[in-house]
Amino acid sequence: MSDKQKKPQKLKARLPRGFVDRSASDIRAVNEMTSKIRAVYEHYGFDPVETPLFEYTDALGKFLPDSDRPNEGVFSLQDDDEQWMSLRYDLTAPLARHVAENFNEIQLPYRTYRAGYVFRNEKPGPGRFRQFMQFDADTVGAPGVQADAEMCMMMADTLEALGIKRGDYVIRVNNRKVLDGVLEAIGLGGDDKVAQRLNVLRAIDKLDKFGPGGVALLLGPGRKDESGDFTKGAGLNADQIEKVLFFVGIKDYAESAVQLAELVAGTSNGVEGVDELNFIGSLVISAGYHADRIKIDPSVVRGLEYYTGPVYEAELSFDVTNEKGEKVVFGSVGGGGRYDGLVSRFMGQPVPATGFSIGVSRLMTALKNLGKLGTEEVIEPVLVTVMDGDVDAMGRYQRFTQQLRAAGIRAEMFQGNWKKFGNQLKYADRRGCPIAIIQGGDERAEGVVQIKDLIEGKRLSGEIEDNASWREARVAQETVPEAELIAKVKAILAAQAEDRKRALGNV
Repeated sequence: MSDKQKKPQKLKARLPRGFVDRSASDIRAVNEMTSKIRAVYEHYGFDPVETPLFEYTDALGKFLPDSDRPNEGVFSLQDDDEQWMSLRYDLTAPLARHVAENFNEIQLPYRTYRAGYVFRNEKPGPGRFRQFMQFDADTVGAPGVQADAEMCMMMADTLEALGIKRGDYVIRVNNRKVLDGVLEAIGLGGDDKVAQRLNVLRAIDKLDKFGPGGVALLLGPGRKDESGDFTKGAGLNADQIEKVLFFVGIKDYAESAVQLAELVAGTSNGVEGVDELNFIGSLVISAGYHADRIKIDPSVVRGLEYYTGPVYEAELSFDVTNEKGEKVVFGSVGGGGRYDGLVSRFMGQPVPATGFSIGVSRLMTALKNLGKLGTEEVIEPVLVTVMDGDVDAMGRYQRFTQQLRAAGIRAEMFQGNWKKFGNQLKYADRRGCPIAIIQGGDERAEGVVQIKDLIEGKRLSGEIEDNASWREARVAQETVPEAELIAKVKAILAAQAEDRKRALGNV
């Protein structure tokens, strides 16, 4: 038997399922988008805060599973003192913990925003990832629904700041209390009906997926899907189902307001919820946000297990082509609502709060569809090539590079194997560098540099067939004194920018 050790197997490079690497263009697009969102939030007087990626698992509240190992829905581990920690599932629960922990130092109302990654331990699929970015804004300590109205206005302003025009979006507003009033009115009030109310909420939440017919089955006896699996229903009778579907089917609030008020009359939650909806409607109209921007819409059913008052959703109304080639309405890119119970879990006292979350990746997709993202030019760096490796030459190349950077020009000095000069120009071509700076020993002795316009050179090589035409064309390479390097590079970059502008105008 050979004592020779087995050669270790090469490690296989694998991206974990449900995660993605992000390219430079995607990162720049997100940075461009989030900077515009941040500007709106700051304009409204909101300040940033940052919480860690990990929280103690019990702080995540409703997302905890009922099992010994809390790893369904969240990614969890135990620290060295055997306490469970989880990667944050959203940005709201960590904010609630932060507010409660720093309650005596925080100035209420606390107006804050934050952007960051959240993690879902769920089965990934097309467009569904286990890590994605959210951008949230919240007001903690403001009990009046004027805070909710302001959130809706800020959402509208944010979408417009991103270039989404009126008519292509709407902020839809509902109120959890109105639904509670409807449920109470049909006999589902009281502590003994908690489980049945929860089943009704879950059925309503499937409205977009199954339509009114499917929801009616889930509200009643139950629903069997195409595979034959049966989901037990909430057990409502025909009259109860009709009233619930009336509520979630309201399309024009003004037309149905009287019927809705009659339906919830005598229920304290329902009456209060209708009053709050009317108040929000009045506030936003007074501020110039009419129904084409912010609309009272009882069909909004997001997060009804989570929110305690107004709920709102930002919906894009233009068509996009999905992966099957079908035209579909883009739909929701974010939303939120009032969650008065979340901070209170830590405090033992009421702490009102409201806020919304933007799904950054989904909104980025929408903006790309509209051609509103990635339009800012990113010019690749000017490449300072390396002809000689001695200390004096290297010092000069580095000095040229730093002079270009100091003048606001993106630049890099070639850092690979400099001995094969052709490879440097191949590198510049692959990078899309606009200009190459060249100085060999002869140029250094004369105190000059060669400047090669790589964009023009590439164009000329493709268009010009004879030497006479080449000589008459715009110079693609010229020699200038070192002192004129910056001015000449700026002039070439300006000419290239003019060419790009002209080409866009001819498209």
